[in-house]
Amino acid sequence: MDTAPTPGSMALAAAYSRVAVTEAAVTLLRKLTDQHGPLMFHQSGGCCDGSSPMCYPDGEFILGDSDVHLGDLGIGLDRAVPMWMSASQFAYWQHTHLTVDVVPGRGAGFSVEAPEGVRFLIRSRLFTDDELDAFES
Repeated sequence: MDTAPTPGSMALAAAYSRVAVTEAAVTLLRKLTDQHGPLMFHQSGGCCDGSSPMCYPDGEFILGDSDVHLGDLGIGLDRAVPMWMSASQFAYWQHTHLTVDVVPGRGAGFSVEAPEGVRFLIRSRLFTDDELDAFES
């Protein structure tokens, strides 16, 4: 059985996104991009800070072969911010839409927003049936 996506199914999936970003997070990401250059996110399946989205200068976090590219966060600059997730975490969250937000508080020491007195977090919701159909086709 051929499981390769068809052009129609790829267009339908492209109409939906696995990830989004709030305006507050966009503002912070633009500031952090000015300070650190291009950025990336990685969402691991660890506990504590490891379960928060970690923001790094692009290339400072080494991706593994099993990491999953969830999508790119448009922040109004020439380069979007790619978002990655460990495969083990994706197995649990594959039916979930993720929105990157920012809130006051102390984040993880390795994530670039830590000195700003804020932290990134994920807000989630289950995909609609239409979204699930698009991603599974």
